[in-house]
Amino acid sequence: MDPLGDTLRRLREAFHAGRTRPAEFRAAQLQGLGRFLQENKQLLHDALAQDLHKSAFESEVSEVAISQGEVTLALRNLRAWMKDERVPKNLATQLDSAFIRKEPFGLVLIIAPWNYPLNLTLVPLVGALAAGNCVVLKPSEISKNVEKILAEVLPQYVDQSCFAVVLGGPQETGQLLEHRFDYIFFTGSPRVGKIVMTAAAKHLTPVTLELGGKNPCYVDDNCDPQTVANRVAWFRYFNAGQTCVAPDYVLCSPEMQERLLPALQSTITRFYGDDPQSSPNLGRIINQKQFQRLRALLGCGRVAIGGQSDESDRYIAPTVLVDVQEMEPVMQEEIFGPILPIVNVQSLDEAIEFINRREKPLALYAFSNSSQVGVVKRVLTQTSSGGFCGNDGFMHMTLASLPFGGVGASGMGRYHGKFSFDTFSHHRACLLRSPGMEKLNALRYPPQSPRRLRMLLVAMEAQGCSCTLL
Repeated sequence: MDPLGDTLRRLREAFHAGRTRPAEFRAAQLQGLGRFLQENKQLLHDALAQDLHKSAFESEVSEVAISQGEVTLALRNLRAWMKDERVPKNLATQLDSAFIRKEPFGLVLIIAPWNYPLNLTLVPLVGALAAGNCVVLKPSEISKNVEKILAEVLPQYVDQSCFAVVLGGPQETGQLLEHRFDYIFFTGSPRVGKIVMTAAAKHLTPVTLELGGKNPCYVDDNCDPQTVANRVAWFRYFNAGQTCVAPDYVLCSPEMQERLLPALQSTITRFYGDDPQSSPNLGRIINQKQFQRLRALLGCGRVAIGGQSDESDRYIAPTVLVDVQEMEPVMQEEIFGPILPIVNVQSLDEAIEFINRREKPLALYAFSNSSQVGVVKRVLTQTSSGGFCGNDGFMHMTLASLPFGGVGASGMGRYHGKFSFDTFSHHRACLLRSPGMEKLNALRYPPQSPRRLRMLLVAMEAQGCSCTLL
């Protein structure tokens, strides 16, 4: 008995039968996802509150609404995205049809994380279904209440001949990865990302890896500290800091640090009250393992704000650390919690050098009022990251018109909006030629001559592109 193997065979048979290809079928699956979100909104809010102590505001903004927006966008544009894309032709192919066809890969695997267990499951799922794939979904076992809904309720809204949910932990995921898929989409840590990529390599399976890293946030001296504090604190402590694109540390001068600290203290009190633990707007750490890891990081540098913790509640206060050394653990690993170290630099050049000698981050932020010297633009131009936002936190994530993905150690591939559809589609190069008019092909046949070569090269030239004859 091999239940998993049987499930994968069933899905492959459905794909090869062409069941997922029609636009009508794809639209029906997307409409099902929309109904799932609408009809189970309170159930999902409750599960997110149980798993991560997410407020209804955070759940709606960062989980439900974003997922629903992706569904709506895909439904509105599905036929346009699916349409063959005509391409320029050269003289030799003027009478032919040349186009790119967006084909589904086949059977795809989506492995989702626990920190945004709805958003980071459904958004790639929208792209996979819109592109016409059959899907195996592996939700995180750590966010167990959301996992239960995804396993028991979600399948009622999509065609189960083309969709399956697989449950389990690392062992079951490892067994899943032994099977061949046509595409794997993974969101999680770089450590597990390497395991996924190694498994995919055995079958030459393409992958998207949405990983993480330490996202820098440079704060120029020419800034309003209260505005910076408001924006940085909201994005750092949103979801209790368990966000892959959250600012992971601040780079600023000692002078700006002195101005920024009281502003951060004022902001934290205004956001979460004098006792943040009792605030309904502050989340909790997902489990004891992550809590213990984060509590150990509180020993790095010096606590300037916060630092309190409660193991029984998995609570860590919104914290700011100063006098942090680059080689301390809090600067060596992605924090993924409500802790914000401040590292002092003496200049913009030093900040850029600090950023560039580390792995490329998933996101990078820069704050400055200096339009004349273009501080924000200099940081943008002289660094590399998956995404970038000037004078705010991860607001670039709210635009489906922008791709989301990492670079280098922070990942590979991209999604959101049409980028999701393209990620889960094979872009097939197609040329349809006439079976007649053979005399037009005589130039390429032996015996060759210099005159024929010149004429053939002219015929192969195309405006705006170079063509290679294989």
